[in-house]
Amino acid sequence: MKQIPTILVLGFALSLCNLGTKLKTASNSGGSGSEKSSSSSSGEAEKATLTAAQTQALAGGQGIKWDRQEMSWTAPPKWKQDSSEFQELVWSSPGGDEAAHLIVSISPMDDSFPTDSSIQAFYDQAATRMKHFEVDELKWVEIDGLRGVQFRESNPEKPDGLRRLQWMAYRKYAGQVQMVDVMLSSNGSGFPKHQDEMYGVLYSTKLVH
Repeated sequence: MKQIPTILVLGFALSLCNLGTKLKTASNSGGSGSEKSSSSSSGEAEKATLTAAQTQALAGGQGIKWDRQEMSWTAPPKWKQDSSEFQELVWSSPGGDEAAHLIVSISPMDDSFPTDSSIQAFYDQAATRMKHFEVDELKWVEIDGLRGVQFRESNPEKPDGLRRLQWMAYRKYAGQVQMVDVMLSSNGSGFPKHQDEMYGVLYSTKLVH
C-alpha cells in the first residue's frame, strides 16, 4: 500500500509531460457513476452534488483538514492519514490491497503559466483516452466554486490494476498560481466497493481560492 502514492505521482508526472507536448503544439498552431459520459470541452461545469448513496457513505465521518494549503474534506469514519507534507496529502481506508486512497497534490506554477490552455489540454487528453476506452467518465465539474476537469478511469483488465477518479483545477492561493490535483483510487476489485465513498470525499472538497 505504501507504493500507491509513488505510483500515482509517477503517473501524474507522465501526464504533465504529455501536457507540455500539447501546450507546445497549441502554441505553434492554436459523480455520478454513469458509464462513458462526457461533456463538451466548452460547456459549463456542473456543480458537484452528492447523491443519497454518497451522502450515506460519509455518514458519521470525520473531517480532514490540510491547514498548510487551507483545504478540507469529509472522510468515512475509519479512514486514516498516511502522510501530510507541504505539497502532498495522503489518506487511506481500511481494506488492505483493496483499500481506497485520497491523494492530493499541489503544484506551484509561474504567474505567467497558461492555466486556461493547460486545463483544456488535460480535458483533451482525457477525451483521447476515452476514445481508447481508458476513461469511462469525463466532465467539467465545479467543486466549492472552482471549475475543474473530472475523469474516471475504466475498469482495469486485471483485478489488482489501479483505477483512479481524478479532479484537476487551478487556483490562485497565497500569491501564487497552483494546480490542485485530487485523486481517489483503488484497485479494480476494490473500486466498486469504495465508489460512493470516493465520490463523497471528492465532492466534499473545500478550498480557499
